[in-house]
Amino acid sequence: MMKHSDRHWLKGISVAFFLMFASYQTYAESALIAVATNFTPTMKSIVDAFHQDTKHNLRVSFAASGKLYAQIKNGAPFDLFMSADQAIPKRLIEEGNALEGSQVTYAEGKLVLWSLKEELIDNQGDILFSARFNKLALANPKLAPYGLAATEVLDHLNLTQDTYSRWVQGENIGQAYQFVRSGNADIGFIALSQIQFNQHTLEGSYWHVPESLYTPIKQDLVVLNKGEHNQAINDFLQYLASPKIQTLIQGYGYNTEQNLTLFNSFDGILNDVNAN
Repeated sequence: MMKHSDRHWLKGISVAFFLMFASYQTYAESALIAVATNFTPTMKSIVDAFHQDTKHNLRVSFAASGKLYAQIKNGAPFDLFMSADQAIPKRLIEEGNALEGSQVTYAEGKLVLWSLKEELIDNQGDILFSARFNKLALANPKLAPYGLAATEVLDHLNLTQDTYSRWVQGENIGQAYQFVRSGNADIGFIALSQIQFNQHTLEGSYWHVPESLYTPIKQDLVVLNKGEHNQAINDFLQYLASPKIQTLIQGYGYNTEQNLTLFNSFDGILNDVNAN
């Protein structure tokens, strides 16, 4: 039989647990973030760090920017959208699906031509002019900004017609990577971030495509209407702007120099958003 003192102790524990849980619920929130596929490895690292440093819970959905846009327009309950371009976030604001003043560049991506085979690709990308590859993987240019950049490169090099019969298109840059990774394509245009971590290339050979051959891949985020008063989103955006996370993003091969200037005014943007 349970003693009175035991019941009193258990009651005290229950009250303490309730108070702790209530306090946690007061400060911790959940958020759902839509993220362009190219940012997958980087975002996973950021979210892991964010979960360690805060009480908030973030859930992330990765897909091509164009596909995520369609999901948002069809009512997907995202709080924040991290696109691989600037046009889609701007369009979401213009169409009334995102908050005015919340669009900001969080990274500038870099395009590479990659092969899993060592020494197949030189530092000039000469393989594109040869018959030494079976298939060329790229993301769908209608859905993925990195796919559009790849077609711009081929146009600049006058190689679109010569290589078109060997194209294999993925819905997003992740599928383009998998085509090369699986051997279904010898070479493919992907994001540098997919094969680089902490400034070191993981494997294979690649050509760092000159940025003069494609439109700069400035990747913007925007706060969607559902995320307007979400404290987890507010705290995540400030966390994203921290030197620790900016360094992490650079380690994956992104340029963030412009971010620092833009993020300097981000506290003001967030305050304006939260005041509305």
